[in-house]
Amino acid sequence: MVVAAAINGVGLTTTTTSLGFSRRATRTTTTFSHSPSVTMTVSIDSSKKNLTLTKSQEAFTAAKELMPGGVNSPVRAFKSVGGQPIVIDSVKGSHMTDIDGNHYIDYVGSWGPAIIGHADDQVLAALSETMRKGTSFGAPCLLENSLAEAVISAVPSIEMVRFVNSGTEACMAVLRLARAFTGNEKIIKFEGCYHGHADPFLVKAGSGVATLGLPDSPGVPKGATYETLTAPYNDFSAVEKLFESNKGGIAAVIIEPVVGNSGFITPKPDFLSFLRKITKENNSLLIFDEVMTGFRLSYGGAQEYFGITPDLTTLGKIIGGGLPVGAYGGRKDIMQLVAPAGPMYQGGTLSGNPLAMTAGIHTLKRIKEPGTYEYLDKITGELVQGIVNAGKRAGHAICGGHISGMFGFFFTEGPVYNFADAKKSDADKFARFFWGMLAEGVYLAPSQFEAGFTSLAHTSDDIKKTIAAAEKVFREI
Repeated sequence: MVVAAAINGVGLTTTTTSLGFSRRATRTTTTFSHSPSVTMTVSIDSSKKNLTLTKSQEAFTAAKELMPGGVNSPVRAFKSVGGQPIVIDSVKGSHMTDIDGNHYIDYVGSWGPAIIGHADDQVLAALSETMRKGTSFGAPCLLENSLAEAVISAVPSIEMVRFVNSGTEACMAVLRLARAFTGNEKIIKFEGCYHGHADPFLVKAGSGVATLGLPDSPGVPKGATYETLTAPYNDFSAVEKLFESNKGGIAAVIIEPVVGNSGFITPKPDFLSFLRKITKENNSLLIFDEVMTGFRLSYGGAQEYFGITPDLTTLGKIIGGGLPVGAYGGRKDIMQLVAPAGPMYQGGTLSGNPLAMTAGIHTLKRIKEPGTYEYLDKITGELVQGIVNAGKRAGHAICGGHISGMFGFFFTEGPVYNFADAKKSDADKFARFFWGMLAEGVYLAPSQFEAGFTSLAHTSDDIKKTIAAAEKVFREI
């Protein structure tokens, strides 16, 4: 069956409501109608597979009349890979099931939080017990103390912590705090790094901004980004020049210590220590955005893994165990500026929500158990090496890497040190690979510019099946 999809603005229309993969090769052609025109052809030999997306298509068609682009977060719209989103019905362990009944091995993990696996029985039981007491208090609860103690004991930079409801909130607040503490207004961020959708960060941002190829967002006033300075990730000299030309005016440098929002990109040796040194020399703060890397690269996050302690840290995802949560924390003398202890205001009605605190507490307990990170490193290393080797054997330009349970690969020879390098990746080929893997029952992030994640629920059998699927798809694309 041939599916032709035309994307205009934020809407997506398709001429059929299912993708039928028979025992013979099936060709799917997706054409983007806006200029410049891009055509992606997916050739898949899906013997023993029958992927039908009728219900997903119906649900997405209805969703487009209800929500902008039919989604509540842009990267979910499948724009960079073509076709339509898969509408999920349920998740469990390392697997997910869509509303058409198709089953997938999942390497998105709700974009990182599902480090112990989806819908863990122990976490669900704890949530059920907490829910009987109520879902929201709008007042302090003991669970906040418990999770705060766990976070402070784990993360080297955090002496005090404030819980919020998302990574965006955390980054927005930590920026205000850095400016309040230093009395300066300029910040340095890195191209392709994403720190949420607050105005000051929507400059050369990653994640959905990179995926959709959007310029700096309309609606952001020039004044909001005037004090945002940017540099290529891993570029020592660019950072030095920014400090030289803005002497005494830089409040902070904010960075994803390992980039996850323009694909998986690791820091060059000594880059993080260089940032630590230059910020101290200039009385600026170093902020690690560990919304993705926190508790994933190691129990103490990227800062423990690399041995570099920032002044402030943002967290999210894992500390909520899959429920909406975010946090920021750091040195006590800085955090004491936050209201009501100090004059810098930030608040939130649902911050410290008892359900999110419960899920976070039980998730952190599980990943603190011995062997957690050794297991994640083992299976993720096998996965990435297997995919990269399979791609090279099939004659494709490909490179990739991982740390613990976070990984990524690019359709380019590499190496990839920054966003400019990442953009050399063959995005059309990634789209064909994505749809081929989906037909084989493997769900990857629907964008070349997003990291992937494994969990303790992923088994060696999951890894073997995924590599076998990749071998097959690489031969067919």
